[in-house]
Amino acid sequence: MMKKLMLAVLAAVAAHGSIAQATAREEARLIEASGVLEELFAQRDTAIPEKLMSRAYGIAVIPNVVKVAAVVGGRRGSGAMVVRDENGKFTDPIMISLTGGNVGWQIGVQSTDIVLVFTTKKGIEGIADGKLTLGAGASVAAGPVGRAGEAAAGVNAEVFSYSRNRGLFAGVALDGTALTMDNKANGSFYAKRGVLASEIMAGNVSKSSENVRRFLRAIATSTGETATSPATSDAAPAGAAPQAPPANTGVRTFPMEDQAPGGEPPK
Repeated sequence: MMKKLMLAVLAAVAAHGSIAQATAREEARLIEASGVLEELFAQRDTAIPEKLMSRAYGIAVIPNVVKVAAVVGGRRGSGAMVVRDENGKFTDPIMISLTGGNVGWQIGVQSTDIVLVFTTKKGIEGIADGKLTLGAGASVAAGPVGRAGEAAAGVNAEVFSYSRNRGLFAGVALDGTALTMDNKANGSFYAKRGVLASEIMAGNVSKSSENVRRFLRAIATSTGETATSPATSDAAPAGAAPQAPPANTGVRTFPMEDQAPGGEPPK
């Protein structure tokens, strides 16, 4: 009896340690993703244009995408993304993975950071189903850079893609690359086995940690917004007087379909 009890205790300790280790991996993933965004927007002259980021339906950051298969070529990486909820606020992070062909690599580069900017609701709905192939499920184009960067005339893209090699950010071709929901990582991170991406997008599950807050701050900075936690942003302080509804300023808010995907928003 004592032997069985000890085995049960050891199994429980091992399971707890495994869960903690898995969660730590996801937290580390957010730290890396936050660093990519922070460094990206510290270089304003070569950053993703603010106008493009401000209208994003979703933003995915995949740090340290590595080359695989020396003969055939390919890429693989893990990252996180956020999408706008029905009120236009960014959700808690959703863990994703990226795999694809060997497109856009520079000679001698073994790893790169990738940022994807989704400009239409359709692209987000595609990834919410579990897997999205860029160029097939959603049109993709190398994104413009710089303060005054504008999408090339005639480009009709639902996703703009960027990479960072040797400290420099630039648009990159990612046709054929697949984005997949990392269900195992999401279950570990949110301590809910089998959690769906749709649950995270709807705000039905959330997590409060410094690394989540840092990632959302980096997202907010990159889009010119104020960082708020999806789970708490609508809560009023205790005892606070009710606020009057905001005046109708005529300003459109998300979610709104991009009337000209790939082009600059109207002024």
